[in-house]
Amino acid sequence: PIYIFMKYYLAPLEGITGFVFRNTYEKVYGEVDKYFAPFVAPNSPAKLAPKEKRDLDPSNNNSLYLVPQILGNDAEIFRATASHIAALGYKEFNLNLGCPSGTVTSKFRGSGFLRIPDQLDEFLDAIFTANDFKLSIKTRIGYEDYEEFPRILEIYNKYPIHELIIHPRLKTDMYKKPINLDAFKYAYENSKNPLCFNGDLFALEDVKRIEESFPNVKAMMFGRGILMNPGLIYEIKHGEPAPTDMLKEFLDLLLDGYVRIIPDKKHIIMKMKELWFYLQNSFSEEDKVFKKIKKIKNIEEYKVLERQILQSPNHVFPH
Repeated sequence: PIYIFMKYYLAPLEGITGFVFRNTYEKVYGEVDKYFAPFVAPNSPAKLAPKEKRDLDPSNNNSLYLVPQILGNDAEIFRATASHIAALGYKEFNLNLGCPSGTVTSKFRGSGFLRIPDQLDEFLDAIFTANDFKLSIKTRIGYEDYEEFPRILEIYNKYPIHELIIHPRLKTDMYKKPINLDAFKYAYENSKNPLCFNGDLFALEDVKRIEESFPNVKAMMFGRGILMNPGLIYEIKHGEPAPTDMLKEFLDLLLDGYVRIIPDKKHIIMKMKELWFYLQNSFSEEDKVFKKIKKIKNIEEYKVLERQILQSPNHVFPH
């Protein structure tokens, strides 16, 4: 099957897929061709914030291929930020034109930038003029109307985009409405740039459906699907569910990694709970699982409960 030769990417998920998560995932599961860092959102050409610099520090990402993502609508600030990051050794960047968050889109950033296509065109023209790095774009298909997409794609076709990562939903769809495969098909038939599919890849069947519908697409980006089932790419490549002990190793190493860098124990528990919001979907009695997780107050309680949950026969992905 073609999907064996597919490139697999991990989407940037703010607050979750930082360098501790990425390194832990790479160590336990691997199989990811590119990791995309949660976006940097500069408001001026100033240098990176300490937290951003730590997340992108090559010494914190030396076992994986990382693509920094930038969110913005000012070409001068974008180039200055890319220059700061390039000084760390990066040669590939991603522009975020997909984030649907209201606080982002109200400033015409993320998918909000799609509302003003003429300014987007000017922005891209300025960015692609004399840039010396690869630039991919992660985009939605419009702001509030599917009829916006042909114009948006026409703009993208003017530029040498390294990869066009399409999440086929509108900003107003958020993550609730079904993905629009007709819109992706339009891009498949009309894009002059290489495409990557992103959106609702939760199971092997989803991957097969995209592979069969769009056989020339050679890259897929996973987001929530990996958080719900960290062994998903393993399953795709090996044809069988990942062993449960891999999930235990992943969760234990992730917790240890957070303990090393986060002094506030409550913050650590919050980060694990955030992951379990998605991970509960790997269990047949997901509501009961997450209700127990939400009540956890300290790391010791968490470790006991994690062990109990993973030893339960209700895990959907057993040995």
